[in-house]
Amino acid sequence: MNGIFTFVDDLFAGIVPITDFLWDFPTNFAGYAAIPVIGQFPLSILFLLGCGIYFTFKLGFVQIKEFKTGIRLLSPKLKTDVGRTPLQAFMISMAGRVGAGNIVGVAGAVTLGGPGAIFWMWLSAMFGMATAFCEATLAQIYKERKGDEYVGGFTFYIQKIWKNKVWIGSAMCVMYLIYNMLSIPVHTFHVFTAASSIMNTVTGRTTNVNEPAYYVIAILIIVIIAIITFGGIKRVASFSDGAVPVMAVLYIAITFILIILNLDKVPGFFAAVFVGAFKPSAIFGGVFGVTLAQGLKRALLSNEAGMGTSTQASSIAEQSHPCEQGFVQAIGVFVDTIVICSLTGFIVTAGAIWEDPKVDWSTISLDKIGTFLASVKELVPGTHLDGAVVIIVAVAFGLFAFTTLLCNLTYAEIAANKISKNKEFIRFIRILGAFIFVPLGTLTVLAGLQLDNLWYVSDMINVILVFINVPTLIVGRKLVIKAYRNYKESNGKRFVAADIGLESDVWTREAAELKDKER
Repeated sequence: MNGIFTFVDDLFAGIVPITDFLWDFPTNFAGYAAIPVIGQFPLSILFLLGCGIYFTFKLGFVQIKEFKTGIRLLSPKLKTDVGRTPLQAFMISMAGRVGAGNIVGVAGAVTLGGPGAIFWMWLSAMFGMATAFCEATLAQIYKERKGDEYVGGFTFYIQKIWKNKVWIGSAMCVMYLIYNMLSIPVHTFHVFTAASSIMNTVTGRTTNVNEPAYYVIAILIIVIIAIITFGGIKRVASFSDGAVPVMAVLYIAITFILIILNLDKVPGFFAAVFVGAFKPSAIFGGVFGVTLAQGLKRALLSNEAGMGTSTQASSIAEQSHPCEQGFVQAIGVFVDTIVICSLTGFIVTAGAIWEDPKVDWSTISLDKIGTFLASVKELVPGTHLDGAVVIIVAVAFGLFAFTTLLCNLTYAEIAANKISKNKEFIRFIRILGAFIFVPLGTLTVLAGLQLDNLWYVSDMINVILVFINVPTLIVGRKLVIKAYRNYKESNGKRFVAADIGLESDVWTREAAELKDKER
């Protein structure tokens, strides 16, 4: 078995330098890298950040002006006969957004750029909210009806915006399916990491992946994923409705307990963030550009604004106007980065294990989850709460990874409708994810392998999606601007696509008139 996995990993070895080149471009050229500050940023991050800044000013800070509107639309009282409610769609998107990166990624940003990176995360998230509004609005404009559900997302609107070329939508869909499937081993690995932390804490020893408990976990992951996935979007929505609030509340609650136990460190946290943003400590390299780059990169990669990877959730919601789901998804970016990532940032910053002479910082900083858990222990030193807090945090981390894993499979199913809405084809996609790639992910962990090169394929497609989605948002900007203007002028009445010069099977005048009669 190990030989097969090693062969697969070696097969994709040639992807590694290509992926690194694309993500680093053009910082891998000396002339560009020599430019002060800007030279620290690859084009992908500049694309994402620039897109957010552009839409923020072009739409008059829509993410701030419509924040309360987005909150109101998340009311659990809203019901629908077609598609999912705004709250259900929001929960599914949060299942994908709030993942292991909210812990591992933030810990990495702080260890590389210092606490000041958190400040740039906040700033980046504020601009990213505007980008999320735009792509969610486009996903709603171009969504399609399938029975009593809606399907859509960036694979749909990219085809429409680029002169409705079918091959473009299909190619994007195939690329996205590959990206999702190859991301599964990553999230599976994080689930096992959480389980390992829990078992190590409970047993007081370092457990091994060859122990029976890990095989039980592998079976449970496969069975639970299969049960939920084959229940379709409705079952995923029901699971997300329950799981997402639990994992978020669990993580927020335990972090607030840590804050209460360390109230004296709160002023120091904010001081470290704001001072470090412009004057980073020498222990983190002392380079302003690195701190800035780490903060912006972590926020943009965590909340997914501009990547198009959360637009599938945006498309399945029933709304009176496309812009309404844009308001909702902007809040998703806020919760992901301003709330969840900031709490992780507090733990790592307040723990400040780099100041402990007994800690080998140069070694532990390479282990992001190890850095995070060590910071947690530092905030509850010498108390019986030590182990309990680590277990609760690990449970939250595991839920983050599991819901992201499930979300990947759901997004793949929604996107696959771009190629075919045939039931057998959709069933094939479910089988491919639940019974091929999820077991593959568990087997690689049990075999003691990580298939790093396979993951590089996923990373390569990820950056390609950025280079395609961001220009698409810019090309489609007039539609978003027209839609938002229409929303303001009509006071949020049922949207009619023809009013902004478009054709739609969903947003018809007849549908609007029917909605008025129902009211």
